Amino acid sequence: MSNSADSPGTGSTGSGPSRGPRFRPVRILTIAVFALAGLIFFTSFNTAKGTDIRQDGSLLKLSDLIQERSRKNKGLDESNAALRDSVDALAEGDDGSTRAQDEKLRGLEDTAGTQKLTGKAISVTLNDAPPNATAKLPGYPEPQPDYLVIHQQDLQAVVNALWQGGAKGIKVMDQRLISTSAVRCVGNTLILQGRVYSPPYKITAVGDPGKLQQALAASKAIQTYMVYVNVYGLGWKVTEDGTVTLPGYSGTVDLHYAKPVE
Repeated sequence: MSNSADSPGTGSTGSGPSRGPRFRPVRILTIAVFALAGLIFFTSFNTAKGTDIRQDGSLLKLSDLIQERSRKNKGLDESNAALRDSVDALAEGDDGSTRAQDEKLRGLEDTAGTQKLTGKAISVTLNDAPPNATAKLPGYPEPQPDYLVIHQQDLQAVVNALWQGGAKGIKVMDQRLISTSAVRCVGNTLILQGRVYSPPYKITAVGDPGKLQQALAASKAIQTYMVYVNVYGLGWKVTEDGTVTLPGYSGTVDLHYAKPVE
């Protein structure tokens, strides 16, 4: 039997019923759509395992993981600080050092920021603007979302101005800054020494309150920030705190740096 005789709707006389059903393209497309829908439903069910994905507590968001790591880092810092206090207490015993050597060591510790610091202080608090903020002064454009949040450069401007004003020590949120501290922002959150913070951000500096405030007013970067304060409502508050005690830095003092791949 030839191939042409096996084709549906063909024969030697050109008449007679076809051997098999004729599928129209529309019917084939309909079957394909239902098959794809079934596959999607099966995949969704298999992924969710019968649970509500949005409410499944096991599916942690990245922000949840960051907050959890931040809490762990805080606990490690506190443990490290307690161990350091124990070591210092033991070192104050008969360690064979002279009084001059002990005084030199304390001076180095004060400079490094690992010991508590007490003195007159001021605090600077920065905060995001309200989400529905509009331009308060004529001649300024309506705000973009980027205008309404605190940026890394704003925090760095305050810290740099306070150092310039003669600050003896600075605390950002609840952590003491040292020479290797890096104030970094990711999105609208602050990452400082392995821990994460959300606004408002509070910066406290020990030093001469008058000179510290003069340094803030003289900073060009802060003057630019104040434009956004007056126009769009970014938060800015400077207070004199009287005598305060800054905590000593409790984190690791080891330097971490990149190494070339061999």
